[in-house]
Parts: sequence; C-alpha cells; structure tokens
Amino acid sequence: MNAESETDRDARKPPAGVAVVVIGYDDAAHVTDAVRSALAQGPAVREVVAVDDCSTDGSAGLLDRLAASEPRLRVIRRRANSGGCGTPRNTGLDAVTSPYVMFLDSDDILPPGAVDALLEAAEGAHAEVAGGLCVRRELPSGREVPWQAHLYALHSVVPHPARRPRLVHDTLCVNKLYRTGFLRAHGIRFPEGRFPYEDVVFTARVLAAAPRIALVPDRVYVWHVRRSAGRLSISLDRSGVENWRARTEACRQAYEVLLGAGQKELARAVRAKFLDHDLRMYVRELGLRDAAYRRAWWELTRAHLAEYDADDWARNPAAPGRLIGRVVLASPEPCDLPRLRELAARPARLCPPYARAADGTPVWSDALPVSLEPLRARPVRALPLAVDGELRPCARGTRLRLRLRLRLHELYGRVAQAGPESVEAEWLHRDDGGVVVRDTAVPLAPCPSGSEPAGTAGSEAVALAQGPEPAGRAGSRAVALARGAEPAGAVAVGPYARGVEPAGAAGTTGTAGTAGTAGTVRGGAWSAEVAVDLAALSALGAGTWDLRLRIRFRDGVSRDVSAHALRGAGLLRRSAVPSVRHGVVLVQPYATHSGALALRVAPGVRGVLSVARARLRRLLH
Repeated sequence: MNAESETDRDARKPPAGVAVVVIGYDDAAHVTDAVRSALAQGPAVREVVAVDDCSTDGSAGLLDRLAASEPRLRVIRRRANSGGCGTPRNTGLDAVTSPYVMFLDSDDILPPGAVDALLEAAEGAHAEVAGGLCVRRELPSGREVPWQAHLYALHSVVPHPARRPRLVHDTLCVNKLYRTGFLRAHGIRFPEGRFPYEDVVFTARVLAAAPRIALVPDRVYVWHVRRSAGRLSISLDRSGVENWRARTEACRQAYEVLLGAGQKELARAVRAKFLDHDLRMYVRELGLRDAAYRRAWWELTRAHLAEYDADDWARNPAAPGRLIGRVVLASPEPCDLPRLRELAARPARLCPPYARAADGTPVWSDALPVSLEPLRARPVRALPLAVDGELRPCARGTRLRLRLRLRLHELYGRVAQAGPESVEAEWLHRDDGGVVVRDTAVPLAPCPSGSEPAGTAGSEAVALAQGPEPAGRAGSRAVALARGAEPAGAVAVGPYARGVEPAGAAGTTGTAGTAGTAGTVRGGAWSAEVAVDLAALSALGAGTWDLRLRIRFRDGVSRDVSAHALRGAGLLRRSAVPSVRHGVVLVQPYATHSGALALRVAPGVRGVLSVARARLRRLLH
C-alpha cells in the first residue's frame, strides 16, 4: 500500500522544468528551426530563452512573431554584438527560471526526445550534469558522424569526473543538461566577448566543480556543419592563425582551471587531449596554408608545448600526437610537413625514412634526431604502420576493374617480428558510412631484397613507376604479388628514402650491420595487389569512397590502417572506364588532406555531367 501511495504521489508530481537557451546572430535562415526543435520537446521544456546578439538580418523580428503565438518562448535582444557565443549564453543563463538548463545554437537542432532522455537520466541518478550523443551532420550531404561516441555507448553514472578522464575530450556544452542551481552555486559561466572556444573553458569549469554526471547513448543534439556557408562558424573557420591562437589559449585556461581546483589528473588529460586531437587536426591542414601562416603557427605551437613538463611527455610517449609535438619542439622552423601530416592522420602513418642515431636508437631523421625508441614497446595493433597505395583503373573487355597495389613498410623490425600475413581492403562510402564494399583478404608477400632502390633521405616526394598488369591476372578478383618477384616495371622509385630495416631483419628488433652506425637504413617491405569491384562502387551512383585496410599478423592480431596515396606520373588522374550498365564510369583516385588514398566515382551520363558542373563552378568562382 505504501509503495502504491508513493507511486501515486510521483505520478501527481509535476515534471522538473528545463530551459533551453538558444543564441543566434544574423541567422534568420535557421534560428526559428532551432527554436521550434526546442519547443517540440514537449512539456519537459518549461521555457525557451532566445538571445539575439544584435542581428541585422531580421532574426529578432522572426523570433518576436514566433513568441507571439508561443507563451514558452521569451526573446532577449542584446544592444551590442558580443563577437562570440559566451556572452549571449551568459545572458540567457541569467534569465533562466527553470531547475535545469540546456544550450542550443541557432543553426543546430534538438532531435525528438532529447530533453526527456537527459532529464530522466539526471533525475534518476541525482546528477548535476547529464550528457548524451551529439552527431555532426554534414550539409547538404546529410552524412552524420557521432561525436565522442565511445563516451556515450551505454547508460552510465560517473560519481566524480576524475573517474572518467576521457570526459575532457567532450568539450561541447550543447549536448548536456545542467542543474541551474549547480552552475550558479559555483559561479560557472562562459568567457565573455570574442572567445572562439568558450565551451572548452566552460566545460573545464564544470568538471572542476566535481559534479555527478549521467551519460546516455541517446542522440540529444544535431550539430549542423555547413562548410559551404557564406560565413563559417567560429570553430570551422580555421583559415587564420588567430583561430589557432584562440584554441591554444582555451586549452591553456582549461588546464589552469582544473589544476587550480586540485583536479591534477583531469588537467593532465586536457594536455593529452590537445596533443591527440587539436594538434593532429591542425597539422593535417598545415600544408594547405601559406608560408607566413606556417611560421606563425609553428612559433605559437612551440611556445604552448614549452609549458608541458616531463610527466606530460612521459605518458603514452609513442602516441602520434606526442611524437609530433616533440618534433615541433625540436625544430625552430617548420619542417617535414608532409611526413608530419601522415603521422597526424587517423589512423596514424609513420612514413619513411626510418633513421637511426649512432648508437642504433630509432630517430625521426638524420637532421632531427628526436628519439622514436618508444615505438619498440608499442603494441603492433597500435603502430603507425605505413602502407603505400596506388590505384589504376583498367578494363578487360566489358568488365570494370580497378587495380589496387599496396606496399607495407618495415618499422624498425617490428613488422617482421609480428609477421604480416594478409591484407583486406574495405571501401567506406563518404556520405553513408553504413555502406561498405569489402574485397577478399589476400596474402602479403615479402618484396625481394634490393627491389627498391635507395632514395634521398628526407625527401617528401613519392613516385611509382608505371608498369603493366602481371600476366595471367586479368580475371582475378583479388591477387597477391608473386613471392620473390615484382612485376616488371612495378618497382617503387623516386626519392622517398625508404629507410627501413635491411633484408634479414625478420624477427628482430635490432638490425645486423646497422647498430653503431648513424643514418638512414634500407630494408624490407611486403606487397599485395587487389582487383577492386568497381561495379559495386558505382552501383550507388556518384560518390566518394575512403579506403581502409586491415592487416593481419601471424598471431591473429590485426591493425586497421589507411593507405598513403602515392603521387607520380599517371597516378591520381581521372579516367573514364567503359561500362555495360552505365556506358561510362568516371573514376579519380585522390589524396585526402591527411594524405590518405580515396576514390571518387561518377557513373553514367549524370555522373559525367555532375563532375563537369562541379568543375565549371570551381572555374567561375
């Protein structure tokens, strides 16, 4: 009877109210959609506070008209533009009267059920903060990428942020519900004015207050990414070095906030996150910038990393971000940008040359002897393996074919020690990650000693000599290069300094004949060839496919990698392949910003016209 009475009382108790603070500036095209998505959450949303940051495009008028028919909506107009997101969010937070608060940007939306999922989690766990899954939706393609999905794989409760240091990686404030009284009691606010990464500091202030946190796997926020917009969002506009300056400053403040609150482990995690996420992201784009940007970026980065202490570098010392950071610190000027870009890729690729110091220690290069010794202890499933890839379309009668040639490089004896056995190619559709085309796993064959001429140490160019299809392989779905013999004309040439272990190093972590000698060394590699089913790739129409490889070793361990896109005569060139079904298929291998091999496919007349229109637009603009 008592239980029934308690249940009845709970049923009569009004639900806790949530306020959604929506901020916007000159976003008349989207702001009402954002507000409506908040109002559509149902009775759990007690109020929506829309803060217009002194727009000039009529946004405030649209909000006023919507508020006239919606009593839960309140519009606040700021008299002067703040230049950022922090000040309008603080304005909205000050106006909130509900027990809980969420934040929403004018160009994003809350998916149905988001508020209910977060509120139920917060109430059920007696948590001050509840967080859920945010998805980045690329527009106009509609492709969705989950943000920090591993944090939100399951329902969980974190009694103290220090129990889950990975929380520092989710710096977003918009995919979370906060207890309003908690924020006010601890004086937690956003940085004021033009502070591009205000949510990084805000999140650090929240974690520093040691809240109880509930996590849910539900989708609670849709982050719209409009890269073709006339005015990019603050976080997407990375064209100027001031953006990098703002990001490093936000990370510095986040570290200081957590360290000042006695959250030393979380503060260390902030620095680790900077190396693993922020640094790698910008390094991948560094080659796209001009010389002045690169010099300024390099100087800013060295100044920031100089603040790190020995403990920061000692944690996971073989991680790609830490290796990149140590190279940047060791060189006063920008250097080795193509090789750093490859190491910054996901998954990371450490391309040749593989140099050694006089005592045999693996080092970054002869000119920059940063130690790579930590790689010796890194598990093979996490090594930054380098695989070169070359795609050449070809036709056999009426059959569509793509020939994928791969070369896996030795890495200071670790690859030979692990024993690579096979490789499986997998093509992921760029706009729909759920569509995958897999090719049969094929054996990896050791390349013959001496088949690859020594290159010039430190060179950043790669060329692969064009050669004919090996005899007898025309109808093969997936084939491996014959053991002990490269096809004629298929030898890798050009100066990319294949500095790897010499032949005979299999099963060793040292190298006979190299210990005690300085400089780049040469050696083993493994190769395979795969005939890709172009018909399967073109069946979905025009699209882009990213290549992923799975290398399997003799002990059953596997490593997922991407392929470094080789450049050279006849490579990365658009070709027209005849097709019975489509008439013609345009295919173009290309290198992504991180240097990975990818493929564009455009079948039929429509595909050809779409490529022509895109090219014309580029010429006109």
